[in-house]
Amino acid sequence: MIPTAILLEKGASSLHADIGEILFHEDSMATFYYQLLSGRVRLSNFLSDGREVLHNIICANEGFGEVAILDNGVYTVTAITDSSCTLLKISSKKFIEIIYEYGNLHRLVSQKMARELHFKLFMIKLIYNRSPEEILSNLIQRLNESKRLVCQECNRLMLTRQQLANMTGLRVETIIRTMKQMEKEGKLNIIRGKVFIPADGID
Repeated sequence: MIPTAILLEKGASSLHADIGEILFHEDSMATFYYQLLSGRVRLSNFLSDGREVLHNIICANEGFGEVAILDNGVYTVTAITDSSCTLLKISSKKFIEIIYEYGNLHRLVSQKMARELHFKLFMIKLIYNRSPEEILSNLIQRLNESKRLVCQECNRLMLTRQQLANMTGLRVETIIRTMKQMEKEGKLNIIRGKVFIPADGID
């Protein structure tokens, strides 16, 4: 999102993280902005019983941590690597300097935050007003239309059943059963456990 050259010029440092590493914890002070060069990062809350509530998956060339920095507060989620990752991180102070120095980047950050808020409201309405099949159909269609977490070459859904469960609040068993029914209805294809979406999306 922010050009790598600008981040490095302002003192960003690079780091490599293996899968399963925690970059920051929920309720810790927002001291860094992160930008992902490769890999994936999950932004989640963890309940007292250990269950994960998945809010977002960050992909390459996307950033995270800016909301807490702009709020001058704490991170509201835990960031955990979903694969081996390479990242840039820069102090909150330098991040603020960048977005005020470059007006176009300030606008891009604001637009990103607006998109994420819009998606969160979409998910809340979806979860509280739909059946499991409607939840999955609408969520997958939304991801496909926004070209996120769906392979643009083969149309494979880049989320596991567990991640879909953590994102929607449905049980994994419900996700599996619902996807099998959707396959029977021709809404998606399951090949060797991988889920593929029709080229023209889900009806």
